[in-house]
Amino acid sequence: MPNQKLYLKYQVQAEPLLRQWYAVSLLIPPATGAMFLANSHVKIMKSYVLSPEMHAAASQDPSLIGGPFINYQEDRTEEVGALLERTLREKKHIIDFAGGVRALDEMLRKEAGGFSLEPLYPKVPEPLRGYVELVYDLNNASSFRFIEHLLYRSPIYDSQSQGIGLTLVSRDDRPFVMSTPRLEDGGYMHLNIPFADRRLDDLFRLRSEPRPMGEIKEMLGVDGEGGELFGSFFTPEAPGPPAVPRYEGEGMRVRYFGHACLLVETRNVSILTDPMISYKYDSDIPRFTFADLPERIDYVLITHAHLDHIVLEPLLQLRHKIGQIVVPRNGGGFLQDPSLKLLLNSVGFHNVVDVDEFESVRFEGGEVISLPFFGEHHDLNIRSRTGYLISSGGKSVAIAADSCNLETRLCEYIHAEFGDIDALFLGMECDGAPLSWFYGPLLTRSLDRRMDYSRQGSACNYARAIDMTTALGCKSVWIYAMGLEPWLNYIMSINWTEESVQITESNKFVDDCRGRGIGAERLFGQKTILL
Repeated sequence: MPNQKLYLKYQVQAEPLLRQWYAVSLLIPPATGAMFLANSHVKIMKSYVLSPEMHAAASQDPSLIGGPFINYQEDRTEEVGALLERTLREKKHIIDFAGGVRALDEMLRKEAGGFSLEPLYPKVPEPLRGYVELVYDLNNASSFRFIEHLLYRSPIYDSQSQGIGLTLVSRDDRPFVMSTPRLEDGGYMHLNIPFADRRLDDLFRLRSEPRPMGEIKEMLGVDGEGGELFGSFFTPEAPGPPAVPRYEGEGMRVRYFGHACLLVETRNVSILTDPMISYKYDSDIPRFTFADLPERIDYVLITHAHLDHIVLEPLLQLRHKIGQIVVPRNGGGFLQDPSLKLLLNSVGFHNVVDVDEFESVRFEGGEVISLPFFGEHHDLNIRSRTGYLISSGGKSVAIAADSCNLETRLCEYIHAEFGDIDALFLGMECDGAPLSWFYGPLLTRSLDRRMDYSRQGSACNYARAIDMTTALGCKSVWIYAMGLEPWLNYIMSINWTEESVQITESNKFVDDCRGRGIGAERLFGQKTILL
């Protein structure tokens, strides 16, 4: 039936790709993206081509999940080698930009000794000329900042290499994505559509608004391509109504979707935090999925720029539903802290507001207030991080993400400002990865191993969490953002046991809270909380 209207299946996985690599948050901004290309992707591909059997073995070792190992067997060597050669040839200007960053940093270390920086501008490497300002801090430590707005309009911003990888997903054991380029196979299809292209909105609207296959292929430019695989992504069967209807009660309803993703609803507003959502397929673990989201999401709140908190995969699929995205304001163009607002603008979100600490966004019957976020960022000067206080109808929900209570006095000041907190959502990943795991590609010098591991990206342990809870006057505390759900392993690479310090510390915290009469639980899978 050529005119039969078809829906996009809820089990279609849609990976955001850049140069055939999964597009994590730091891959999109031009400067950090260049550093990841030169200092991570190229190096990983060269290593695989030299020793594919080592990568194949390492990628099967659970203790090495999250390491720089391509998870293909040896038979993909020719394809990875071809991708490497094409990358080195076609993206040379981007790799040269990354080399310029390293050269500029070295030049400043040698020649910027506290005297005027003006004579050094002619020595800025050619790929960076006009894109950087040279600066000192008050202690005469030299650095530079990017004019990010211009970089997004330069050849370094690689929008034409963006695309979406489609496949059907039916189980949770999805391989780790950061270390492996995406190669086409019989069940995986690339759509070469830039992230900002509105055709992606039309594609994901097909989950609720069907169209004939001919129109779908014409819209996406896949006429004559894909064949049986492309057809398998669609169904004539209409999706059923959401399992959970719109909230019409008093107070607030909070639904936990896994990791740091919460849907906070009042009668007037729906607010989604750090979207990271399971697809819909049969599983023994109950969970909310894309199918359980409302047709309209008034606000999306992003807490920080780590790859498990700003995830393009769900964001692009929800873009057509989102009213406004709220993000923390950044620190002004420094390499380690690219603007989240510019990042999201570049991929098609033009409804982004950035907030500084204690600024608010008001909605009917309440407001969202930005709160300071200490810790978890390896002592780097990063401003793109915030907690949120959602206040409505006399109830308050604090979204703390991976905040680490480095200074309880701050919590006391927040309590003096806003009073008791009805529900605190707090991460307790208290033994995090070293600085080099995520930020390593941005470093221009090797870091002493002892320094690296002394600056782990850790959230609260038991002692810091209980001090935060009491200082904020919390009536209930919910431990989240722990990466425990198995459908998160493609980004989280978590392999904890009951003896892991993150589990024992959070168990101790929950027990102590309950002993004090404070409601507490470590979340897993799904949960509905009424306030």
